Amino acid sequence: MNKDLYEILGVSKSATEAEIKQAYRKLAQKYHPDLNTGDEKSAEKFKEINLAYEVLSDPKKRQQYDQFGSTTPGGDGFPGGFGGFDASNMGGFADIFETFFGGSGPTGGGQTRKRGPIPGNDIESILKLSFEEAVFGAEKTLELNKAEVCGHCAGQANEPGTPIVTCTACKGTGQIRSVRQTLLGNIQTVQTCSNCHGEGKIPEKKCSQCHGQMRTRQKSTLRVKIPAGIENGATIRLRDKGEAGIMGGHHGDLYLHIQIAPHPQFQRQNYDVYSAESIHLLQSVLGDEIQIKTVHGPVKLSVPAGTQSDQVFKIKGHGIPHMKGQNKGDHYVKIRIDIPKKLSRKEKELYQQLVQESGLTLKGEGGLFSKLKL
Repeated sequence: MNKDLYEILGVSKSATEAEIKQAYRKLAQKYHPDLNTGDEKSAEKFKEINLAYEVLSDPKKRQQYDQFGSTTPGGDGFPGGFGGFDASNMGGFADIFETFFGGSGPTGGGQTRKRGPIPGNDIESILKLSFEEAVFGAEKTLELNKAEVCGHCAGQANEPGTPIVTCTACKGTGQIRSVRQTLLGNIQTVQTCSNCHGEGKIPEKKCSQCHGQMRTRQKSTLRVKIPAGIENGATIRLRDKGEAGIMGGHHGDLYLHIQIAPHPQFQRQNYDVYSAESIHLLQSVLGDEIQIKTVHGPVKLSVPAGTQSDQVFKIKGHGIPHMKGQNKGDHYVKIRIDIPKKLSRKEKELYQQLVQESGLTLKGEGGLFSKLKL
């Protein structure tokens, strides 16, 4: 019998190791004798795909097969031929065994290790801050509802005063063994006891508060110090402030995701602050000294004569404190020029005099104040 091994598994000759393994598992599950009781063709097909996988999953055997069409002198493409089928030599058997039986393997493996300390879960929370709290830092009080060690049984799972006894399901071994008949004979599997979760012991009477879970949900408060200069979207990790572990396991961590409320006047970019300030047309023409609001309080800013609309001025060191170091960002203010929408008769006369002094000729309805109401 001379069949192409790649055709048996339904893969191309360029198939990767992962593709070969995936194809093998799919076919092995389909033709496994336990799922096709009494079907000799399925049993024969099962042998074929296992033998094909034994060759193609081994780089050296695959190379020899690709070069000579066989892995044995005078062979038919299968190691040792069909007559040489040996379950103990099947490289793919461990893969299909895991798919069908789980556990520790066909020999049962060693003793399943009992559970040790299990750490608690991490928890996450959103912490909302005002713009000012993010700039200068703050202390916030959090209210948490999380799993903590049961105070009634001290995390032992049993009702105080009652004993811990040997698990009757596994006889104290922490494991359940079972034997299953397969094509390859009787297979013994080992699984963790679901009654005692591998501990071998259980409470004679479960704790009346935690019902044997060792933890209960409890409310608590926590004071958190927020560093100055923290940014929106930052995350603060507080070690051991998450949920309690069991059997002596340490607490998980608490992750605080920072959300900063927008400010009506300020915008932030990294450690710099941006704002806008409106001034009168005459202030921009003649220059003036104006007062600018910053996060650190009011600051005087000299506006030079001839300042243009949207011109930006920098106020050094009046931005947001750096989280590391003593430096601060800067404050940038954009100047917006207010054009008066209504003039008194006197104001209009004065502006017209300015027009004459400048030598401008305002034509038709295009004059600056031609449509302004007196």
